[in-house]
Amino acid sequence: MRFYHFKVVIEKEAGEGYSNYSPGLPGCFSNGRSIEEARRNMREAIQQHVASLLAHGEPVPQASPCAS
Repeated sequence: MRFYHFKVVIEKEAGEGYSNYSPGLPGCFSNGRSIEEARRNMREAIQQHVASLLAHGEPVPQASPCAS
């Protein structure tokens, strides 16, 4: 099993809910009524996005490790 790490940005929507996306995975985004739901939905979206990339023989983008 391989583990990947992606940054996720969560933003409050104008009405109810939250939207989120991963800058390192163009086209991968999700939303939810609460922050917790948005996180769960984004985890699933990332899993599906990575699975699709791998199934099509595409590389999975990875950010450089952050310096502490």
